[in-house]
Amino acid sequence: MAHGSARREDGTGSPAEAADDGLREARPLWRQRDFGIFWAAQTLSVLGDSFALIALPLLVLEATGSVARMGLLTAVGGAAAVVAAVFAGAVVDRVDRRRLLIACDLVRMGLYGVIPLVWLFGPQIWLLYVVLPLCEAVGMLFAVGYVTVVRGLVGTERLTEANGRLNATAAAAGVLGPLGAGLVAAWSGPAAAVGVDAASFGGSAMCLFFVRFPGRTPDEQPGKRTGLWQELRTGIAFLYGHPVLRSLTALLFVFSFLTLGIYDLVIYHLKHDLGHDDGTVGTVMAAGALGTITGALLVARIRRRLGFGPTWTGSVAGCGLAFAGLGWARDVPVVAALSAAFLACAAMGGTCSLSLRQEVTPEHLLGRVTSAFWTLHYAAAPVGAAVLTWAAEEQGTAPVALAAGATCVLLAVTALFTPIRGAGRTVSR
Repeated sequence: MAHGSARREDGTGSPAEAADDGLREARPLWRQRDFGIFWAAQTLSVLGDSFALIALPLLVLEATGSVARMGLLTAVGGAAAVVAAVFAGAVVDRVDRRRLLIACDLVRMGLYGVIPLVWLFGPQIWLLYVVLPLCEAVGMLFAVGYVTVVRGLVGTERLTEANGRLNATAAAAGVLGPLGAGLVAAWSGPAAAVGVDAASFGGSAMCLFFVRFPGRTPDEQPGKRTGLWQELRTGIAFLYGHPVLRSLTALLFVFSFLTLGIYDLVIYHLKHDLGHDDGTVGTVMAAGALGTITGALLVARIRRRLGFGPTWTGSVAGCGLAFAGLGWARDVPVVAALSAAFLACAAMGGTCSLSLRQEVTPEHLLGRVTSAFWTLHYAAAPVGAAVLTWAAEEQGTAPVALAAGATCVLLAVTALFTPIRGAGRTVSR
């Protein structure tokens, strides 16, 4: 049986609250007003983000011709996100989450909006190394806040379904985003595509203004305020005390090291190795995003049938097999198919991991546990992105992709010897 909220499990919720939770969980997601608006906000935000995902590497490659410089930018942004993750949970657990999400969107709108304005006077690569880390840090605050509000909007019973829907529609926006980014970059330059990203954050903030997030009950309020490191240790202690989350965090630490730079690698492979233009890059990324839609829509059904362990382990193995073949693919349709396979498996694994943390973590700890998880998860990822792209520039994309993919498969095999293997359809606290 899936978990109810921490309040109902403790028996401290009122009958009215329990009835409201039951009504919310029984109502189809598309008929839930606040979740629907939140859903639209996330779709808008990801639509713009997918423009930046293509446009920022293209700006660097256009100015420098170096995949290593692309990887360095990714690494710097990733490092900023890791640093922000240290305190993000403490902030999210103590402030009004709706105001925080809106503020994060508005700040990113302003920061990304600076890039196309400056580019009117000529490329300034240094600006990217300033703007992207700041946006990634603010984005981490947003991401932790985003995780903490979904359960309150839909109820615990619908978490995997809701996360799957959010990921699927975000991926649908991701189909149009990379395609649009490639076309805009080809016609007007990559800087214009970054401007679209800035505008999308404004639209997301406007949507969030109309969402009514459930208030926290007294037992869900944070305790006595402590230092940032103590807050982080609180989250780490919860992760360590849960056998499945402990194993999951360790394996994802290595997985993120290997895969954070995959977009840079695909872009470099298409443009440098295969000689295609920005439009082709956008088309391949859009086709690959179809995989995310597929994985996100199937994950709830697959997890119900197979359980958490087999679904997550199979997803990581699938990512590794697809990654291993990317560098060897010489035809654009094959690159697109392998990208789609990687993203489908990543969507299933990521949705499973996210839903599990939301299910088993008490409300008042959810921000800090999410923050601790992502701090540990991505701690080595920036270094991995820099190493991966440097190695690709020195040795070529094929052997690097093969080595990274094979290691991902090895991680899946390793998971079979951890508590992840026995994790079923639900996991008890």
